[in-house]
Amino acid sequence: MSGSRVVVIGAGIAGLAAAHRLAQRGARVTVLEAADRVGGKLLPGEIAGARVDLGAESMLARRPEAVALAREVGLDDRLQPPATATASIWTRGALRPMPKGHVMGVPGTAEALAGVLSEEGLARIEQDAELPRTEVGDDVAVGAYVAARLGREVVDRLIEPLLGGVYAGDAYRISMRSAVPQLFQVARTHTSLTEGVREIQARMAANQQTGPVFMGLEGGLGTLPLAVAESVRARGGEIVTGAPVTELRREPSGGWRVVAADRVLHADAVVVAAPAPAAAGLLRAEAPEAATELDTVEYASMALVTLAYRRSETALPAGSGFLVPPVDGRTIKASTFASQKWGWIADENPDVVVLRTSVGRYGETKILERDDTALVDVSRHDLREATGLDATPLDTRVTRWTDGLPQYPVGHHARVARIREHVAKLPGLAVCGAQYDGVGIPACIASAYAAVDQIQGDLTAVRELTANPVQSLHGGAGE
Repeated sequence: MSGSRVVVIGAGIAGLAAAHRLAQRGARVTVLEAADRVGGKLLPGEIAGARVDLGAESMLARRPEAVALAREVGLDDRLQPPATATASIWTRGALRPMPKGHVMGVPGTAEALAGVLSEEGLARIEQDAELPRTEVGDDVAVGAYVAARLGREVVDRLIEPLLGGVYAGDAYRISMRSAVPQLFQVARTHTSLTEGVREIQARMAANQQTGPVFMGLEGGLGTLPLAVAESVRARGGEIVTGAPVTELRREPSGGWRVVAADRVLHADAVVVAAPAPAAAGLLRAEAPEAATELDTVEYASMALVTLAYRRSETALPAGSGFLVPPVDGRTIKASTFASQKWGWIADENPDVVVLRTSVGRYGETKILERDDTALVDVSRHDLREATGLDATPLDTRVTRWTDGLPQYPVGHHARVARIREHVAKLPGLAVCGAQYDGVGIPACIASAYAAVDQIQGDLTAVRELTANPVQSLHGGAGE
């Protein structure tokens, strides 16, 4: 790898992580990014003088990749867990404590969901122990399987908002094998789902994992890609923004020809870390079968509404925020009380309270057609209904993430395997990103590292990720 010329297409966290790993191994790296900035869905910003995240704001700490990368690029002293892990769910007309004792909304016992579900819903969970086995085959939708075992109320009031926070998707379409692999494994081996969940919980207790489940960064998670990019440059790498790649072709010599704007680059290897539509366009000439598969990846769009208030005029419930089940008919799908969730925001801005809401799910297009003012108004309305907050904000920001979250429908794992099979036929080519092995930050970084290994001829990590995608958990409340 030392001395090899490698082009990375895309400067989201996956592309930057790939470039960083390549630079560490001595490669000469050029990163080409179509947008005018690096970072993808990680975006630092400001509101009413407060530093905030305008994209993803937490990362799973129980997987090593993201926290380790932050430390490698000098952010060790800025890692911070949430100040509170207590969240709520706004359902059936009230803010209710987020239940404990469940795996992505699936309980080990009916009692675990008391207070969130109706008496009828709790009684339906009890029937799981008597029902005959529900076959899952090669894959099954999370919502369909859980509804068959425990009833729709569990799905509609808990699993939907939890999965919606990760994928902005529809639980009745989302692959259990790819999105919640722990549950898929017990579904294959247990007749009773609740019994399988209790086994997962016992295993987790025996492992005695300590430390926070999630982690953020002082100054915002959006500072992570900036630090990674700086580290890549410090190791001699080049990062070019505003440089959409228009052509990717094999050269007779066996290397790759990459055309971006007015530049033509010749590389020994290429890592494609672009979203599915762009990746499909780039791969169409040399890997048409992979491109056809990537054409089938669907995305959900969403918007984040960030609001800042005078602290003297603001009284919020305790906790980090709340989730909203779609079945309750509200417009917002979640709210994060950012000043309560992240201690550094409160410390830096003692007179200001920052919170944010998210709107938009897979298939919802009408709400996102509204202008920014309308999205702020509907967010304020729902916040008033949920928390009583009726103050006028000091400032507002609307950040739209069009086609921001790839969807993982039933059969996603098989699609990823086919894409990788086609790509592997071309030496010196690999793919990575959120559309493959998990949408969370550690999953994207793991995907990037596997891609780097692949272009060096080692497919071990790629095979492991394809067989065992990284579960993307929800950060409690918010996005």
